[in-house]
Amino acid sequence: MSLSRPAVVLLSGGLDSYTAAAVARADGFRLFALTVRYGQRHTAELDAARAVARALGVERHLEIDVNLSLFGGSSLTTDAPVPKDRPPGDGGIPSTYVPARNTVLLALALAWAETLGATDIVIGVNAIDYSGYPDCRPEFIAAFEGLAALATAAGVSGRRLTIHAPLQSWTKADIITRGLELGLDYGLTHSCYDPDPSGRSCGRCDSCVLRAAGFAAVGVADPARGR
Repeated sequence: MSLSRPAVVLLSGGLDSYTAAAVARADGFRLFALTVRYGQRHTAELDAARAVARALGVERHLEIDVNLSLFGGSSLTTDAPVPKDRPPGDGGIPSTYVPARNTVLLALALAWAETLGATDIVIGVNAIDYSGYPDCRPEFIAAFEGLAALATAAGVSGRRLTIHAPLQSWTKADIITRGLELGLDYGLTHSCYDPDPSGRSCGRCDSCVLRAAGFAAVGVADPARGR
């Protein structure tokens, strides 16, 4: 693979997107990072995304405002309570699901990729240790690739887009292990769905529980614990 090959990476500031981006960098891609302020109330992740982008040495980092909170429908974009103290994935699709979020994010990444002449997009979705989101499944990623082939000038001219979801079948422990092998500083990341006003993680939401279980399985301390 040419070292000059660009890829657009969706970067949230969380553990998964950081690792997915690092995997792409290790595979030789030049990284163009896209962070979306979609109206999420846990804005601590935006600061984390900036820190992660700097650590990765991305070629360019764009932040875009697309306020999905105007639609409501999710406890991540409204004042509705975030589920806590429950087995992750238990009880169907949780209230933290943001309707069509990954569809919107991938569409934005697709637009930027086409203008860059890039045929690769990287996203940190995971279908093993996840909270029941339908837009994290392999079927969704495959369907969006098909859409991109039909919806873009690049696609109809034969330059098909590839969506890389390297973490798709990894457990949280697998993700952390690979990240540590790549020398990642997970102290830069933020995962909590419902941090306090200072940005301190709650330790009880689905995302916090999954993260804690992953570090426990690997047998290392979470460098961001208590933040």
